[in-house]
Amino acid sequence: MEKKAIGIGNSIFDSRIEKGCYYVDKTLLVKDLLDSKATVTLITRPRRFGKTLNMFMLKSFFEDNTRLEYDNKSKRHLFDGLKITQAGEGYMQHFGQYPVIMMSLKGAKQPTWEMSYSALRGYIYDEYSRHAYLLKQGLLDDGEAVQFRQILDKSASQEDFQIAIRLLTGYLYKYCQKKTVILIDEYDVPLESAWSNGYYIEMTGFIRSVFEAALKDNPYLEFAVMTGCLRISKESIFTGLNNPAMVSIISSRYAEHFGFTQAEVDEMLAYYGLMSKREEIREWYDGYLFGQTEVYNPWSVINRVSDLNAYIDSYPEPYWINTSGNMIIRELVEKVVDENVQNDLETLMAGGTIEKMINENITYSDAYDKVDNLWNFLFFTGYLKKVGEIFINSRRHFVLAIPNIEVSTIYQDQIRAWFERAVKTNNYTQALVTALVAGDIVGVQQTLSEALMKSISYFDAAESFYHGFLTALLVSTSHYDVKSNRETGSGRSDIFLCPRTRQLPVIIIETKIANSFDTLEAKCTEALKQIETRRYADEFIADGYRQILKYGIAFYKKECLLEVSH
Repeated sequence: MEKKAIGIGNSIFDSRIEKGCYYVDKTLLVKDLLDSKATVTLITRPRRFGKTLNMFMLKSFFEDNTRLEYDNKSKRHLFDGLKITQAGEGYMQHFGQYPVIMMSLKGAKQPTWEMSYSALRGYIYDEYSRHAYLLKQGLLDDGEAVQFRQILDKSASQEDFQIAIRLLTGYLYKYCQKKTVILIDEYDVPLESAWSNGYYIEMTGFIRSVFEAALKDNPYLEFAVMTGCLRISKESIFTGLNNPAMVSIISSRYAEHFGFTQAEVDEMLAYYGLMSKREEIREWYDGYLFGQTEVYNPWSVINRVSDLNAYIDSYPEPYWINTSGNMIIRELVEKVVDENVQNDLETLMAGGTIEKMINENITYSDAYDKVDNLWNFLFFTGYLKKVGEIFINSRRHFVLAIPNIEVSTIYQDQIRAWFERAVKTNNYTQALVTALVAGDIVGVQQTLSEALMKSISYFDAAESFYHGFLTALLVSTSHYDVKSNRETGSGRSDIFLCPRTRQLPVIIIETKIANSFDTLEAKCTEALKQIETRRYADEFIADGYRQILKYGIAFYKKECLLEVSH
C-alpha cells in the first residue's frame, strides 16, 4: 500500500486532507476551545509549531460556508475519522454554524510602515471580498454599502480600516443571524517587523485600534482565537480587552495541540517504517516543554521523516534554523555584549543550565531595558526549555537549558556568529593587525584578550573556536590576504597573512590549546617550534619575501599568551 505524502509546507487543512497528506490529528483543539468558553484566546508558540495549520482547521470546522460564492461545499467529510467526531454530538453541533473571519498577518513583515500597512489593508480587503455576497442581499443601508465598497476598492481611510473587521461582524450578523468567529494568525509578526524597522508606534496604534474595535465588547463576536510567537503585554496592544485568555508555553492549556507528542511521533515513525530512527529523532528534535507536556518540533520531525523516506542513511539536519526568523533575538545578542550574558550562553552551550526569572508581560519597546529580557525572548521563541523551577527571594525562577541537538547547533553557529559580528564593530581588527605587523607582543595580547572577553565560546570544540575566532578578526584587513589551514612546507599552518605589498611582512600564526593556565607558555614555545620544524616560511622565502614574522599563540579559555620569532 502506498504511503501518504508528508506534504511539507502545506499548512492549509483542507488541502492536506483532500490531497491525502499525513495529518497528525489536532482536532480536539475544537473541544478544548468550546469547553473554555473564553471570548478571546491568545495562544503563543514558537515558529513552525503548527499554529497556522490549526487555525485553518478551526476555520474549516466552524465556518458556515454555504453562503459563499465559491468554496461553498460542505466540509464535513474532511473530519471523517478524526478525533473531534468522536468527542460527542454536543461538539459536532457547532460544525459549520458560524460566519468566520480569518486573517494571517505574517505577510505584513515589511521594511516600512507604508508597505506593512498596505499588506494589512490587503488582508482586510480579502475578507470583505470573501463575503462580498452581503452587498447583493439588500440588507446593508446606503452608508454601509458605500463603506463596504470603499474597503473593496481600498479607498477607505485608515480610520475606516481600523474598524472594518468590527463592522463586518455586524454585517454578517444581519445576514446570518449568527455571531462571528474571528481567527487571527501570526498577530505579532507585523509588530516585530515594526520594532526592528523603526515604525513601532504607527504599527501598535493601528493594531490596537483594530483589536479593540473587533474584540472588545463586540456583540457580534462568538469568540476569537489569536496565535503568535510572543505574548505582548496587555498594556501595549490589548488595552481594554475584557480579560483575554493568554496561553503561553508556560500554560498547560492546549499544550498537546501544538507540536508533536511522543505518541504522535511514534505513530508516524511506525507508519513509515522508521522506528529504528526513534532515538535519533528524539535527541535532535524533542525536548520542548509546554506546560507539563513534552513535545517535538513538528516542522523538523516531518522534514526528517521526509528525508529518511528518500534516503534512509541521510544525516539529521537543523531544519528549524532557516524558518525561525526571530530578528529580535539577533539584535539583542548583538547589542547586549555583557560578560554575564556570555558566561550564561557558554554554560548553555556546554550542556549546562542557567536560572532566570521569566516575565510574560514584556513589549518589544522594553527589549533593551534589561539584559534579562534576552532570556525571555530566547525562552518564548523556542531557543530554551524549562527543566525545573526554583524560588529565589520568594520569586519563581526557571531552570533553563537548550532543548535538543538541533537548537544546540543554532547556538554553536548562528548565535556565536552574531556575537562575533558584535565584536567586529569594536574595530579590533585594525588594532590586532597593527600590533602583529610591529611585532608588538603586548599589543597583540591585549587586543586578543579584550576581544576574547567580549566574544562567546564553548570549550568542547576549542580548537575550531579559537581558529575561527582569529580568522574572523583578521579576514577583513585591507592590506593582507588571509589564509587558513593552507598546505605549506611539510605541514599545515593555522593562519598566515600574505601582504599585498612586499613593504609589509608575511605573518605566520600557529595556535595551540593549553589545558591549564600554567601550560600556556609551553604551548607557545611548541607552536613556534612547529613553524620552524615544518618550514612553514619556506615558500615565502623562495618567493622573495624577506620580512617574515612567526607567532606562536596559546589559548586557555579566555586567556592567551604568545611568542614571536623573526
